[in-house]
Amino acid sequence: MFFKPVKRPLLAGNVLHSLPGRIRIGFAALRYLDVYKEEIENRLMSDYAVLAARVTPLSENVLIYFDEKKSNAKEILEIVESAISSYSTVAYKSEREHASSQTVQERRLQEEPIGEMLRRIGINALTLIFSFLRKPAPPATFFAKFTNLNALTALSLSRPIFMSGLNALRIHRRPNADTLSAAAIIASLLSGKSSSSLTIILLADIAELLTAYTMERTRSAIKDMMALEDQHAWKVDKKGKKTRVPLSDILPNDTIAVHTGDKVPVDGVVQTGEASIDQASLTGEFMPVVKSRNEVIYAGSTVKSGSLTIMAQRVGDDRAISRIVHMVEEAQSRKAPIQAYADRFSAQFIPVNFVLALIVYFITKSATRALNMLIIDYSCGVRLSTATAFAAAICRATSQGVLVKGGNFIELLNDADTLILDKTGTITEGRPKVVSVYPSNGNYETKDIVQLAAACEETANHPIALAILGKAREMGWQIPQHSRSNVIVGKGVEATVKRQKIRVGSAAFMKECGISNAISDSTIQMMHQKGENVVYVARGKILMGVIGIQDRLREDMKKTLNRLRRYGYDDIILLTGDVEEHANLMASKMALDGYKAQVLPEDKADMVLRMQAKGNKVIMIGDGVNDAPALAYSDVGIALGRGSTEISIETSDIAINNDNPLLLTGIIGLSKKTMEIVKQNFATAIGVNTVGLILASMGILPVFWAAVLHNATTIVVVMNSGRILFSDIAKDI
Repeated sequence: MFFKPVKRPLLAGNVLHSLPGRIRIGFAALRYLDVYKEEIENRLMSDYAVLAARVTPLSENVLIYFDEKKSNAKEILEIVESAISSYSTVAYKSEREHASSQTVQERRLQEEPIGEMLRRIGINALTLIFSFLRKPAPPATFFAKFTNLNALTALSLSRPIFMSGLNALRIHRRPNADTLSAAAIIASLLSGKSSSSLTIILLADIAELLTAYTMERTRSAIKDMMALEDQHAWKVDKKGKKTRVPLSDILPNDTIAVHTGDKVPVDGVVQTGEASIDQASLTGEFMPVVKSRNEVIYAGSTVKSGSLTIMAQRVGDDRAISRIVHMVEEAQSRKAPIQAYADRFSAQFIPVNFVLALIVYFITKSATRALNMLIIDYSCGVRLSTATAFAAAICRATSQGVLVKGGNFIELLNDADTLILDKTGTITEGRPKVVSVYPSNGNYETKDIVQLAAACEETANHPIALAILGKAREMGWQIPQHSRSNVIVGKGVEATVKRQKIRVGSAAFMKECGISNAISDSTIQMMHQKGENVVYVARGKILMGVIGIQDRLREDMKKTLNRLRRYGYDDIILLTGDVEEHANLMASKMALDGYKAQVLPEDKADMVLRMQAKGNKVIMIGDGVNDAPALAYSDVGIALGRGSTEISIETSDIAINNDNPLLLTGIIGLSKKTMEIVKQNFATAIGVNTVGLILASMGILPVFWAAVLHNATTIVVVMNSGRILFSDIAKDI
């Protein structure tokens, strides 16, 4: 009863029957792919070895007739699995929706405004304070148990809980969290502890209030950061006149203008102009890209230099950045409500207590013995000890700068087997630095090259400029006096120092200016192989040298990944918006199991869904706006580093406010230790309370000692959970 049932992955093919030239394969995913039946059959029939294919979603199998001279059963299985995997995202989303409809249904927080929740909490708290100050006598009669101030307030405030709990039993034929709460409230009132029932309601309302507030904060943070509200744009009419209008007035096919420093407000295609664009918030690529005529540009990108006119294609909620918002909100709402391990278990035993009470009463005719069946229950010890364990784990993590947003994520960390990593700002520091300088000959020093490059880049704010300026300041080198810099979009920058023209930029820029390359091809190739971005520096018509700039690996990241391997992570995958060359180099350096380069936010989310559709439990680690959808869809989303954006922190399930990646292994080790203690508590609470129930039903254990036994067991398991605060697992973090 402590173990979860093994679930067959959606995309795993199961050979049901095989004969020469004929094979029947079962796929759980087919139950959700009825509308794609013909499409899948046509796809299978396109294979040269397949003679006939019949897909039956109802029975979840595929029947294939094939030419034995061209293929065999093993190859056919691979062909069918490949065809079905193309629909993994559709199947997994459908499975989530189905699971959500079958899952125990809870009250939706959106049904009750935050103001109403605050009112309920206020009434509850005032009643408890008044009761504590007045210290009323215990109710003398059964009727008095339900007519005192505390009881009447509890019954009034618990109406939504009772309605939800009864509906779960009536409609879904299974208890939910509200059924559990309702049972606890009734038991408290029956035992004359009306203040306990108020406390149960108060804690439930506070939990709902915090959850609703968190959801609202997520939406607000996204809108604030991306400036989706009250935004304007420069609309260009047919005569070329520019007018500043609200973004809501922009329609598809309208022309808008953006200039240096502007944020692109729509998705569209560049019509005229050329500009350097920072789209790191969307793609994670730290280097600006040059956009020119006929190239696609996305809302949320920032114009670093240059000007463009853009023909709007997607506006309002159709924009890429708006889709990020919707994907985050969709994932938040679709995530099946994962009941805490103890809640699921104890909910199954609540009916048992009532059944036992009835049985004991009919056999013994003793109301006292029957009442013992309600006093001694598994729910209290199991729920409190588990909640304490999770709270202690969260407290321990928080003390080290790791925010865990719920105990269920501790459990999911323990179960996860797949890790997906962002690159920029996660594996790497996200702050490019100068890592090498190669003079063209013996006449130039590193200091000269960096100083003159810094003079050209002093007023710029793109990553290359910041890296060069950072190097000069770090070394204490003074930046020479210079003229105003002239930016050549997408190529480089130039300025005059002591009456000599200094140019900093790409190889193409040098060639265009008639400057010959005096650096050997082997040196340039070596720099590229190391993942360095090569910047050329020239004085007049002479190349002084090249500067290598690289986004460095986080310290201890390699060690972190090695430790995660030992924790049982079979797949560690890199997803990045950076270019293929850099992604390949990074995956090789870190010995990762795979990578995917130049991906957009929706691609990252799709990759998470594909992995989950195969039955994997996925942890996504990122730090940027572009990671938000993947963080939301993953089983556990982790925002890593002090540089994490507000959106990724709000969207993630765990936020590590520290640049030390070893905290990843620490929090995972903490989750495993916590779940061990939870299982110990289960065994203790169930064992002792079972003995108590047996003795109480036999009349050996009086009501008083039944209460003592039950509460003493609860105290023991709660203290056991508290060990997490002081145990050796602190060394893991």
